[in-house]
Amino acid sequence: MPEDRKKKVLQAIIKHFVETAEPVGSNTILISYRFRVSPATIRNDMVSLEQEGLIFQPHTSAGRVPTDKGYRLYVDEMADFKKARLEAVKALKSIQQEYKLEKLRSHLYDSVSVLARATNCVSFATTPDNPRAFFLGMANVLRQPEFSHNSVNASEVFEVLERGGNFINTLSELDINDSIRTFIGEENILQQIQSCSIIVTKYKRDGYEGFLGLLGPKRMNYAFNIVMVEEIKKLLTNQN
Repeated sequence: MPEDRKKKVLQAIIKHFVETAEPVGSNTILISYRFRVSPATIRNDMVSLEQEGLIFQPHTSAGRVPTDKGYRLYVDEMADFKKARLEAVKALKSIQQEYKLEKLRSHLYDSVSVLARATNCVSFATTPDNPRAFFLGMANVLRQPEFSHNSVNASEVFEVLERGGNFINTLSELDINDSIRTFIGEENILQQIQSCSIIVTKYKRDGYEGFLGLLGPKRMNYAFNIVMVEEIKKLLTNQN
């Protein structure tokens, strides 16, 4: 019986069991791992592996699973560490990237939350991994007399915010960079929000970028709100 084939059968049993936690039978090994031998040959190999204490049958009608001795042989002689290293490095990079995005999303939410509380306006940001905008402080707009006394203006603004895609596309069409831009009333491209003013800038962090800003009535404290957007942007950019 070729020892290299027997080791490949053991390797297939271990791989299957690691992935599924289910005992594996000869037919599964033959079909899933494409051995070019008969089912009887695979069964004979498995009997031999069992006699050597490398696999065992946990139940009468079940397939086989590796023993501690089988795992030891696999680790010492069969494990492909070169391939595993490539897979591990790739997985680690993916996890690190996702972790960076999660941290950035968390920092963005905190920054937008503070901006809404400080200005009593609707604050917003766009997420870097999936170009969507999220808004906080919408109740702030409803409390302003311009909107509490004019339900049409309020509904138009909320309609734009609910359809965030158009809002993002509009921001993308404007000349917005690292500086703070202010769009007052009719300067806004979207007609539905021409009852408002927007203060917006671009943030950059960890290789990502997006928009950060606020939306409120034209009757706003422009100097304070512009400086607040600047300061929140600094906090967002410098957070660890």
